[in-house]
Amino acid sequence: MVLGLIPARFASTRLPGKPLVDLGGLSMIQRVVAQAQQANLARVVVATDDERILRHVQDFGGEAVLTRPDHPSGTDRLWEAFQQLGRPADVHCIVNIQGDEPFIHPAQINALADLFAQEATAPAIATLVKPVVSEEELFSPHLPKVVLDQQGNALYFSRHPLPYQRGHAPAEWLAHHRYLRHLGLYAYQPAVLEQLTQLPVSSLEAAESLEQLRWLEAGFRIRCAQTELDAFGIDTPEDVAKARARLGV
Repeated sequence: MVLGLIPARFASTRLPGKPLVDLGGLSMIQRVVAQAQQANLARVVVATDDERILRHVQDFGGEAVLTRPDHPSGTDRLWEAFQQLGRPADVHCIVNIQGDEPFIHPAQINALADLFAQEATAPAIATLVKPVVSEEELFSPHLPKVVLDQQGNALYFSRHPLPYQRGHAPAEWLAHHRYLRHLGLYAYQPAVLEQLTQLPVSSLEAAESLEQLRWLEAGFRIRCAQTELDAFGIDTPEDVAKARARLGV
């Protein structure tokens, strides 16, 4: 059984109440839930720290649990939510779906869930990557990049383009190497998720402000599935305006 969990905090520095923002007559969190429900998930549950979000999700027929407000990361919030659900033994994969991506494609979720279909070959952790298609993407520190080994496991994540090309000017890098960008969609085996919540902040994580580096430093392998589909996260009022324009409202 594959369980989809959606962390949704009310507090946001740049966009307070973000999950409840109206996007063409539906809240952002309702759109995320609706997209997730089209994927191959047995169950979709919102994990929130705010009763307003909890009631809203329940009002539109979704499932939600109320978690503590002081979790340092969405990973910790997911683990508490899984515990509140009784840690069902038939769950072999938990997919962490970002609550601020109302246009997430079900195929992206399925790409990760499919990696866990066979227990013998299932990864500990999986995430999603896509090819970088523009110089703006490549050099944006807001869009982390990733390099992989020959088996599709992550070697490193960075806000800086990797690898550095000694023999070419930065403007030529895309023409001489296939760069990959990381999309913030994760899946875990339940036992691994529990272990991740017990890890202290690592030096690489602190330097790059990327939680997944903590896992790599601790020795966990992160399998990467590739997609050509983009992600569209909402963090600012400007992003809300772009989302509404995309919806034609």
